[in-house]
Amino acid sequence: MLETAGSERDAMKKLLQSWPVVRQLRDRDLYGLGRSASSERSQALSPRTAEAETVARSVCPYCAVGCGQLVYVRGGEVTQVEGDPDSPISLGRLCPKGAATRELVAGPSREHKVKYRRPYGTEWEELSLADAMDRIADRVLATRDETWEERDGQGRLLRRTLGFAQLGGATLDNEENYLIKKLATALGAIQVENQARI
Repeated sequence: MLETAGSERDAMKKLLQSWPVVRQLRDRDLYGLGRSASSERSQALSPRTAEAETVARSVCPYCAVGCGQLVYVRGGEVTQVEGDPDSPISLGRLCPKGAATRELVAGPSREHKVKYRRPYGTEWEELSLADAMDRIADRVLATRDETWEERDGQGRLLRRTLGFAQLGGATLDNEENYLIKKLATALGAIQVENQARI
């Protein structure tokens, strides 16, 4: 009976010593980040970014805050996107949308071909990028020609079109905004706006 009680006591002592909080106190690991928090499994783990061949700095494409991102690439494929701790804006943090940025390029539902649906059509068809760009350019120029206003009713010079507008996105940088604005105004558009207001 004494032998059974001693083995139960040893088992209980072993169990208590295996608890992380007891190990933390015993090892004086005040923050729980050292040996007391590790296990055989955790010691064998490696970060999913460890095998990246390159790491590119980027900006989150969602809202206008401009959180910094680190994009990990291996074999030409994006393997992980994480917050950039060197970013003065986000300090390495990302919201749920920003943390899921990898899905923009690697998600199974991402389209990799230009899709076009004809007027009154019910099916999408694939276009080459060159053909799509030509169609866009043709339509912009045709709209410009159809809606061009050289002068107003009193003869004042206008040289403008109200047939199309330009709306910039939240993550366009200054250089992109500058070029888009120059293109839009060169085409005669006066309705030029950018969504980034933060």
